[in-house]
Amino acid sequence: MTCAASFIRAHTTLSRPALVPEFELYLATEITPIWQATEDWLTARQVAPPFWAFAWPGSLAMARHLLDHPALCAGKHVLDFAAGGGVAGLAAARAGAARVQANDVDVLARAAIALNAAANGLAVEVLAGDIVGASGAWDLILAGDVCYEAPMTRHILPWLRALAESAAAEGAEVWVADPGRAYLPDRGMVSFAAYDVPTTLELEDRTIRRTTLYRLLA
Repeated sequence: MTCAASFIRAHTTLSRPALVPEFELYLATEITPIWQATEDWLTARQVAPPFWAFAWPGSLAMARHLLDHPALCAGKHVLDFAAGGGVAGLAAARAGAARVQANDVDVLARAAIALNAAANGLAVEVLAGDIVGASGAWDLILAGDVCYEAPMTRHILPWLRALAESAAAEGAEVWVADPGRAYLPDRGMVSFAAYDVPTTLELEDRTIRRTTLYRLLA
Protein backbone atom coordinates (compact mmCIF):
# COMPACT_ATOMS: atom_id res chain seq x y z
CA MET A 1 0.00 0.00 0.00
CA THR A 2 1.35 3.42 -0.92
CA CYS A 3 1.98 6.12 1.65
CA ALA A 4 -0.93 8.17 0.25
CA ALA A 5 -3.31 5.23 0.36
CA SER A 6 -2.28 4.44 3.93
CA PHE A 7 -2.92 8.05 4.95
CA ILE A 8 -6.40 7.98 3.38
CA ARG A 9 -7.37 4.72 5.07
CA ALA A 10 -6.16 6.04 8.42
CA HIS A 11 -8.04 9.35 8.27
CA THR A 12 -11.31 8.56 6.49
CA THR A 13 -14.19 6.13 6.74
CA LEU A 14 -16.01 4.24 4.00
CA SER A 15 -19.33 6.09 3.86
CA ARG A 16 -22.34 6.36 1.58
CA PRO A 17 -22.68 9.99 0.48
CA ALA A 18 -25.88 11.96 0.21
CA LEU A 19 -27.65 11.74 -3.14
CA VAL A 20 -25.62 8.74 -4.34
CA PRO A 21 -25.90 6.04 -1.65
CA GLU A 22 -25.10 3.46 -4.33
CA PHE A 23 -21.41 4.13 -3.62
CA GLU A 24 -19.09 3.72 -0.67
CA LEU A 25 -16.39 6.38 -0.62
CA TYR A 26 -13.43 7.11 1.62
CA LEU A 27 -14.69 10.34 3.23
CA ALA A 28 -13.83 12.46 6.23
CA THR A 29 -16.46 12.27 8.95
CA GLU A 30 -15.33 15.47 10.69
CA ILE A 31 -13.62 18.34 8.92
CA THR A 32 -11.12 19.45 11.57
CA PRO A 33 -9.16 16.20 12.14
CA ILE A 34 -8.63 15.52 8.42
CA TRP A 35 -7.66 19.14 7.77
CA GLN A 36 -5.10 19.17 10.58
CA ALA A 37 -3.73 15.76 9.68
CA THR A 38 -3.40 16.70 6.03
CA GLU A 39 -1.64 19.97 6.86
CA ASP A 40 1.02 17.96 8.69
CA TRP A 41 1.25 15.50 5.80
CA LEU A 42 1.35 18.12 3.07
CA THR A 43 3.96 20.25 4.84
CA ALA A 44 6.50 17.59 4.03
CA ARG A 45 5.15 16.77 0.56
CA GLN A 46 3.73 20.08 -0.72
CA VAL A 47 0.28 18.79 -1.69
CA ALA A 48 -3.08 20.53 -1.61
CA PRO A 49 -5.68 20.70 1.18
CA PRO A 50 -7.96 17.63 1.49
CA PHE A 51 -10.77 18.60 -0.88
CA TRP A 52 -10.79 14.96 -2.02
CA ALA A 53 -12.02 13.85 1.42
CA PHE A 54 -15.48 15.40 0.93
CA ALA A 55 -18.26 14.72 -1.56
CA TRP A 56 -18.91 18.18 -3.01
CA PRO A 57 -22.30 19.20 -4.45
CA GLY A 58 -21.17 19.53 -8.07
CA SER A 59 -19.79 16.02 -8.32
CA LEU A 60 -22.72 14.53 -6.41
CA ALA A 61 -25.26 16.15 -8.74
CA MET A 62 -23.30 15.00 -11.77
CA ALA A 63 -23.11 11.47 -10.40
CA ARG A 64 -26.84 11.35 -9.63
CA HIS A 65 -27.70 12.52 -13.13
CA LEU A 66 -25.52 9.88 -14.77
CA LEU A 67 -26.90 7.10 -12.59
CA ASP A 68 -30.47 8.15 -13.39
CA HIS A 69 -29.76 8.62 -17.12
CA PRO A 70 -27.16 5.98 -18.02
CA ALA A 71 -27.76 6.33 -21.75
CA LEU A 72 -25.98 9.70 -21.59
CA CYS A 73 -22.63 8.00 -21.06
CA ALA A 74 -23.13 4.34 -21.96
CA GLY A 75 -20.39 3.18 -24.28
CA LYS A 76 -18.55 6.51 -24.12
CA HIS A 77 -15.02 7.58 -23.19
CA VAL A 78 -15.47 9.83 -20.15
CA LEU A 79 -13.09 12.19 -18.35
CA ASP A 80 -13.80 13.24 -14.75
CA PHE A 81 -11.70 16.41 -14.54
CA ALA A 82 -10.52 17.90 -11.22
CA ALA A 83 -12.18 14.80 -9.86
CA GLY A 84 -11.46 14.97 -6.14
CA GLY A 85 -12.51 11.56 -4.86
CA GLY A 86 -13.87 10.64 -8.29
CA VAL A 87 -17.57 10.09 -7.59
CA ALA A 88 -18.69 11.47 -10.98
CA GLY A 89 -16.29 9.14 -12.74
CA LEU A 90 -17.51 6.22 -10.65
CA ALA A 91 -21.07 7.01 -11.69
CA ALA A 92 -20.03 7.06 -15.35
CA ALA A 93 -18.39 3.66 -14.95
CA ARG A 94 -21.45 2.26 -13.15
CA ALA A 95 -23.70 3.70 -15.89
CA GLY A 96 -21.85 1.76 -18.58
CA ALA A 97 -19.15 4.07 -19.96
CA ALA A 98 -16.71 2.15 -22.13
CA ARG A 99 -13.71 3.90 -20.57
CA VAL A 100 -13.43 6.29 -17.64
CA GLN A 101 -10.44 8.44 -16.82
CA ALA A 102 -10.20 10.69 -13.77
CA ASN A 103 -7.68 13.46 -13.20
CA ASP A 104 -6.63 15.59 -10.26
CA VAL A 105 -3.40 17.46 -9.56
CA ASP A 106 -3.41 16.29 -5.91
CA VAL A 107 -1.57 13.04 -5.20
CA LEU A 108 -3.94 12.25 -2.33
CA ALA A 109 -6.97 12.79 -4.56
CA ARG A 110 -5.53 10.38 -7.12
CA ALA A 111 -4.97 7.78 -4.42
CA ALA A 112 -8.54 8.34 -3.18
CA ILE A 113 -9.93 7.83 -6.69
CA ALA A 114 -8.11 4.51 -6.96
CA LEU A 115 -9.29 3.40 -3.52
CA ASN A 116 -12.88 4.45 -4.20
CA ALA A 117 -12.91 2.65 -7.54
CA ALA A 118 -11.60 -0.52 -5.92
CA ALA A 119 -14.11 -0.28 -3.05
CA ASN A 120 -16.95 -0.19 -5.57
CA GLY A 121 -15.57 -2.74 -8.00
CA LEU A 122 -15.29 -0.25 -10.86
CA ALA A 123 -12.59 0.45 -13.44
CA VAL A 124 -11.34 4.05 -13.46
CA GLU A 125 -8.00 5.04 -14.97
CA VAL A 126 -6.27 7.72 -12.92
CA LEU A 127 -4.40 10.47 -14.81
CA ALA A 128 -1.65 12.31 -12.94
CA GLY A 129 -0.61 15.95 -13.19
CA ASP A 130 -2.13 19.09 -14.69
CA ILE A 131 -3.74 18.02 -17.95
CA VAL A 132 -5.05 21.48 -18.85
CA GLY A 133 -4.07 22.04 -22.47
CA ALA A 134 -4.03 18.35 -23.31
CA SER A 135 -6.18 16.87 -26.04
CA GLY A 136 -8.00 13.60 -25.75
CA ALA A 137 -10.61 11.55 -27.54
CA TRP A 138 -13.16 12.04 -24.77
CA ASP A 139 -16.85 11.83 -25.58
CA LEU A 140 -17.93 13.41 -22.29
CA ILE A 141 -15.91 15.68 -20.01
CA LEU A 142 -17.24 16.15 -16.47
CA ALA A 143 -16.17 19.17 -14.40
CA GLY A 144 -17.90 19.29 -11.04
CA ASP A 145 -17.63 22.34 -8.76
CA VAL A 146 -14.53 23.79 -10.44
CA CYS A 147 -15.32 27.54 -10.34
CA TYR A 148 -14.67 28.16 -6.65
CA GLU A 149 -11.57 30.36 -7.14
CA ALA A 150 -10.70 32.99 -9.74
CA PRO A 151 -7.21 31.59 -10.57
CA MET A 152 -8.62 28.08 -11.02
CA THR A 153 -11.41 29.33 -13.28
CA ARG A 154 -9.02 31.41 -15.41
CA HIS A 155 -6.70 28.44 -15.76
CA ILE A 156 -9.21 25.81 -16.81
CA LEU A 157 -12.04 27.59 -18.60
CA PRO A 158 -10.30 28.42 -21.92
CA TRP A 159 -9.21 24.79 -22.21
CA LEU A 160 -12.68 23.47 -21.37
CA ARG A 161 -14.21 25.81 -23.96
CA ALA A 162 -11.69 24.63 -26.55
CA LEU A 163 -12.63 21.05 -25.74
CA ALA A 164 -16.30 21.96 -26.09
CA GLU A 165 -15.61 23.46 -29.52
CA SER A 166 -13.73 20.44 -30.81
CA ALA A 167 -16.13 18.04 -29.11
CA ALA A 168 -19.23 19.60 -30.67
CA ALA A 169 -18.14 18.56 -34.15
CA GLU A 170 -18.11 14.95 -33.02
CA GLY A 171 -21.20 14.96 -30.83
CA ALA A 172 -19.22 15.08 -27.59
CA GLU A 173 -19.98 17.36 -24.63
CA VAL A 174 -18.41 19.22 -21.72
CA TRP A 175 -20.52 19.38 -18.55
CA VAL A 176 -20.01 21.77 -15.64
CA ALA A 177 -21.90 21.23 -12.39
CA ASP A 178 -22.02 24.22 -10.06
CA PRO A 179 -23.72 24.98 -6.70
CA GLY A 180 -23.56 28.75 -7.02
CA ARG A 181 -19.85 29.48 -6.78
CA ALA A 182 -18.75 33.08 -7.25
CA TYR A 183 -16.64 32.56 -10.36
CA LEU A 184 -19.05 30.60 -12.52
CA PRO A 185 -19.10 32.22 -15.99
CA ASP A 186 -22.26 34.16 -16.80
CA ARG A 187 -22.28 33.22 -20.47
CA GLY A 188 -21.64 30.31 -22.79
CA MET A 189 -23.44 27.69 -20.69
CA VAL A 190 -26.81 26.00 -21.08
CA SER A 191 -28.45 24.43 -18.02
CA PHE A 192 -30.10 21.05 -18.41
CA ALA A 193 -30.70 19.71 -14.89
CA ALA A 194 -30.64 20.80 -11.24
CA TYR A 195 -30.53 18.98 -7.90
CA ASP A 196 -30.92 19.96 -4.26
CA VAL A 197 -27.82 18.47 -2.67
CA PRO A 198 -27.62 18.00 1.13
CA THR A 199 -24.48 19.61 2.56
CA THR A 200 -22.91 20.29 5.93
CA LEU A 201 -22.35 23.62 7.66
CA GLU A 202 -18.77 22.53 8.25
CA LEU A 203 -18.18 23.03 4.52
CA GLU A 204 -20.94 25.28 3.22
CA ASP A 205 -23.05 28.20 4.45
CA ARG A 206 -26.29 26.23 4.18
CA THR A 207 -27.56 22.66 4.53
CA ILE A 208 -28.90 22.37 0.96
CA ARG A 209 -27.11 23.54 -2.17
CA ARG A 210 -29.13 23.93 -5.37
CA THR A 211 -26.69 22.56 -7.93
CA THR A 212 -27.12 23.10 -11.66
CA LEU A 213 -25.69 21.05 -14.50
CA TYR A 214 -24.64 22.96 -17.62
CA ARG A 215 -23.42 22.10 -21.09
CA LEU A 216 -20.46 24.29 -21.83
CA LEU A 217 -20.56 26.06 -25.19
CA ALA A 218 -17.51 26.88 -27.29
